[in-house]
Amino acid sequence: MATGTIKTIRDDKGFGFVSPDGNNSRNDVFFHRSAVENNGFDLLREGQRINFDVEPDPRDPSRQRAVHVTAADDEDMM
Repeated sequence: MATGTIKTIRDDKGFGFVSPDGNNSRNDVFFHRSAVENNGFDLLREGQRINFDVEPDPRDPSRQRAVHVTAADDEDMM
């Protein structure tokens, strides 16, 4: 499981981007509200630390997306 920090979140559109820790390529990873565990999307905020898995985006396999998104152990999402 990877960790990172939410860089941008678009509540109105239901998606955001996370900057993975140790991200030398400087590529932020997309996540959709449906990828957030426990229906916690509305509790996320920019700058929050999260845990997530990464998989290829089915619409564009050259890109990655975050799935199984949860708050990092030191963050509260409830």
